[in-house]
Amino acid sequence: MAQKHGFGFAIYAIVTLSLAGYFAFAAVQGDLGVVSRVEAMAEYDRLAVKRDALSDQVAALTNKTRRLSDQYLDLDLLDERARDVLGTLRADDLVVR
Repeated sequence: MAQKHGFGFAIYAIVTLSLAGYFAFAAVQGDLGVVSRVEAMAEYDRLAVKRDALSDQVAALTNKTRRLSDQYLDLDLLDERARDVLGTLRADDLVVR
């Protein structure tokens, strides 16, 4: 006697393939997928470069602040900053543009 498969097997196959397709799509394109991970790593690298640049700027400003402090006064730097802020020149200065 032959058995009838009916629509049960077809529905089972469609549901199984649909779920497999959904999970495959979520693994690639989802919030925790491969594409999101690559984007997050690129953002991490970009921010690390920006952090390093900002650290260099902070170090330079810390150095200038120390050189203009009361404990250690760099007269050349003070003269340079005063001229820059006031926009003045001495008579013996040579201006190159």
